[in-house]
Amino acid sequence: MPSDCISFQSSGYFTPLITDYLNQKENLKPLYNRFPTLQNFKQQLQEKQQNYSSDSRSVLFNALEKQYAGFNTTEATKHNLDLLKQENTFTITTGHQLNLFTGPLYFLYKIVSTINLSKQLSETYPEYNFVPVYWMATEDHDFDEINYFNFKDKKISWNRESTGPVGRLSTLGLEAVLEVFEKELGPGNNAAWLKELFSEAYIKHSNLADATRFLANEIFGKNGLVIIDGDSANLKRLFTPHVKEELLNQTSHTKVAETADNLTDYNIQVNPREINLFYIEDNIRERIILQDGVYYINNTEIQFSEAEILALLETNPEKFSPNVIMRPLYEEVILPNLCYIGGGGELAYWLELKSYFESAGVTFPMLLLRNSVLIATEKQAEKLDRLNLSWADVFMKQDKLVNKKTVEFSDLSLDFSEQREFLQQQFAKLHAMATKTDATFGGAVKAQETKQLKGLDNLEKKLRRAEKHNHADKLERITEIQNELFPGRSLQERKANFSQFYLEYDGKLIDKLFSSLKPLEHDFNIVVL
Repeated sequence: MPSDCISFQSSGYFTPLITDYLNQKENLKPLYNRFPTLQNFKQQLQEKQQNYSSDSRSVLFNALEKQYAGFNTTEATKHNLDLLKQENTFTITTGHQLNLFTGPLYFLYKIVSTINLSKQLSETYPEYNFVPVYWMATEDHDFDEINYFNFKDKKISWNRESTGPVGRLSTLGLEAVLEVFEKELGPGNNAAWLKELFSEAYIKHSNLADATRFLANEIFGKNGLVIIDGDSANLKRLFTPHVKEELLNQTSHTKVAETADNLTDYNIQVNPREINLFYIEDNIRERIILQDGVYYINNTEIQFSEAEILALLETNPEKFSPNVIMRPLYEEVILPNLCYIGGGGELAYWLELKSYFESAGVTFPMLLLRNSVLIATEKQAEKLDRLNLSWADVFMKQDKLVNKKTVEFSDLSLDFSEQREFLQQQFAKLHAMATKTDATFGGAVKAQETKQLKGLDNLEKKLRRAEKHNHADKLERITEIQNELFPGRSLQERKANFSQFYLEYDGKLIDKLFSSLKPLEHDFNIVVL
């Protein structure tokens, strides 16, 4: 079976908000600036060019140069870093947590989408430069979300206590995780490369931010990826006017809450707090809470008057960390960015932010749903062919897939719609008769109709069960292959780690992703290795 794709909308794995966004429904158009099409990028870059200063470029370049000190920077990345100094250079950005050993597969898909879109834009608009950027979420503190990865059927975890920003977390103790990983990998050249990559990243770097930078650079440095850490005093100094506005007026809460009130037809991704900032030190990342004119740091005894906290902002902007509501604004303030590439959950909260951006006077970026991928082996594709399964079939919920195939395998009609319609016609005549007599007869007719229809439903279910039993062998093979491709009946990209595919296919996986993923086409790709 050749490589294929299905649309995001028909995959069944995206929320109504995201499918409506992809379909460009009118009710959502006020929530974004421009939909990501190749043509719309020209207007977007012209707007951003008017809204991003040369001083900001200098601060950005100097901060990145400092962050890359001590790292083996590829020529492609050095070139892109230099390009950022030029007024005609823009970024395409994705962001991700510092998941151990990249975490789930979609980490790769985000970055490949970002690099491929940058290349496509460079070809379309050669008079401009486009740099792919990976924003490391170094200031997050949800360690339990990132302290593991899955290798085949085993969860490999880093068990330790963690407080404060995860990017500053010491990598001490990861030797034990490497030992567990090595045993699972076994022998071979590809296994040796994976062991060395893990060791070089996590054993030879002192904190999680540096380890993740090394890892992403090793995998994507040759493609010119620029990796940025927002945990920077100089970068945050560019953001201080917006932090001050938040401390004094809490504008983000007002604007985002207004938007959320207009999204009642959808599940809201995030709800804003009164102040959407954290206070951070090495072992602290806690919410800032305003009560009666005093700024309290949650779960500590630290507190500030208004004058004190504004003075701290001027002298130590690095102590203020934006939360999920304000971080997008921070990214767009410090980067000459045109487009943010993220998953469905990310785009859902970005769609709450446009009015906040407008109040801050910052250009709202284009929002692009990252590529999604289902990886299958040739053997699995051949098995699907033998079972007469399409890619659309395997994306179905398993109970629906089993019912569909049972109907196909059976020589009998398993649909009692015809019998149900006939029964309803007979009872319609009885109901007509009932209108000419007393109410008790009408009630008896209704009760009998309900009983007979329910009995028919039960007979249909029993027949389906009998046919499933008759075709149990085929159906079991179908569910087995679907469970292989959708572990835990969830998307593979949310469960599996790249290492299990690299072990068998080495660099072919990354190469195949780069050749297959087309960011602007909004398809769920199937990649056969």
